[in-house]
Amino acid sequence: MDYSKNFNSSNSGLDVAPKAHPRCKAVFLDRDGVINHDPGDYTTCIEEFTLLPTAMESLRALKKKGFIFILITNQGGIAKGIYGHRDVHLIHEYLRKECAGNGTPLTDVYYSPHHEVTGKSLSRKPGSMMIERAVARYNIDPEQSWMVGDKQRDLDCASVLGVAGVLMPTNAQLIDFIDQIN
Repeated sequence: MDYSKNFNSSNSGLDVAPKAHPRCKAVFLDRDGVINHDPGDYTTCIEEFTLLPTAMESLRALKKKGFIFILITNQGGIAKGIYGHRDVHLIHEYLRKECAGNGTPLTDVYYSPHHEVTGKSLSRKPGSMMIERAVARYNIDPEQSWMVGDKQRDLDCASVLGVAGVLMPTNAQLIDFIDQIN
């Protein structure tokens, strides 16, 4: 018996590829210094988490351009023992609620709990693993997508996949940079 052919249920004898979902475009967002105020060291708990003034307005404008939103953040304070996964989850839960209430839900949140002082990790930016996982899971077109960050490593993690980047100063107003994203 010849097992080299793929058969489908129509018995037509033709190979038919499954229908792929259309590719979407995403804005990958760093967290501290882009969406919320970065105090300079770590945002360790929900009480220290303050959204930047134009973050929600910016997401609404980007949603009108057809983007979905994925948060990509290093949380090395976990590896250093400064705060824990629960603290990060509480912050992300709050942020998800704020974004949903704004009509701009986060499609997903990826964070790396690693830090180079405790060991190497491919998930930690500038490593591309978090972006790669999101692109594969949500059928994202890297060539139509953008990474917004306040450090070069934020952009580097996405550029290897062909995702364009916008580098903004830490704690700047995101609204001032969204015209670069199309």
